[in-house]
Amino acid sequence: MPELPEVETIRLALRQGAGGAPKLPGQRIEGVRLGWPRHIAAPSPAAFRRRILGQTIQDVQRRGKYLVLPLTQGTLLIHLMMSGDLGMLPAGEPPRPHDHTILTLDTGWELRFNDPRKFGKVLLLPRPEQLLGGLGPEPLSSQFTRQVLADRLAGRGRRLKPLLLDQSFVAGLGNIYADEALHRARLHPMRRSDSLRPEEVAALWRGIRQALRAGLRHNGASIDWVYRGGDFQNHFRAYGRTGEPCPVCGTPIQRIVVGQRSTHFCPQCQQERPA
Repeated sequence: MPELPEVETIRLALRQGAGGAPKLPGQRIEGVRLGWPRHIAAPSPAAFRRRILGQTIQDVQRRGKYLVLPLTQGTLLIHLMMSGDLGMLPAGEPPRPHDHTILTLDTGWELRFNDPRKFGKVLLLPRPEQLLGGLGPEPLSSQFTRQVLADRLAGRGRRLKPLLLDQSFVAGLGNIYADEALHRARLHPMRRSDSLRPEEVAALWRGIRQALRAGLRHNGASIDWVYRGGDFQNHFRAYGRTGEPCPVCGTPIQRIVVGQRSTHFCPQCQQERPA
């Protein structure tokens, strides 16, 4: 958390304006408060403060789980990690607990990075591709075709669940949407990626896109106390539903640990087959 749908929901709110806040693009950064300097992964906090003052935010984009803010010079990248949230508040409103990184804007508003667990990262880079270039394809883009997925699966002999979490394989999926995608595709999370038949590859391609689009329709999931988003948690098919009936066949959802991550699946719909 947050994953692609949650990050995209935040992006749209910042880009379009929400809750009475103005649109973020076009605003100039006039002040910086760093309550947790370790948020700043690059450059140093002192250099970050010096370089970002006076910059104008040109747009709010997303790449994988990164929020991407092109500036007058360089690009601001923000990764929310486990507990981060990014929002606009009036400059006169006292900082909330865990508002660690705050950018004061020329409109009288502030862009605040709230992060209780302090795992989030902020980077100001002259060339964002030096970081974003290593990410896999965007799963909802037109370039992410069935054949692209088939080629990428065939070239890797890995278990499906850890592979879907690998951001260099496909960008934006995390624990929630990997479980949801595999349930929709009727594939066991321990299946080897190079064992899938063509029809199973097509099912996985559809499952990934359907799970993400369902999350977007509900403005993401709110299963942590820090995320202010939507209600997709009320529509999960597998994730976090240990012991509850599968919505397809009624078999109780099971939980196992795969690659040190909790993994939820239906043992009837997602039977494990030999590689």
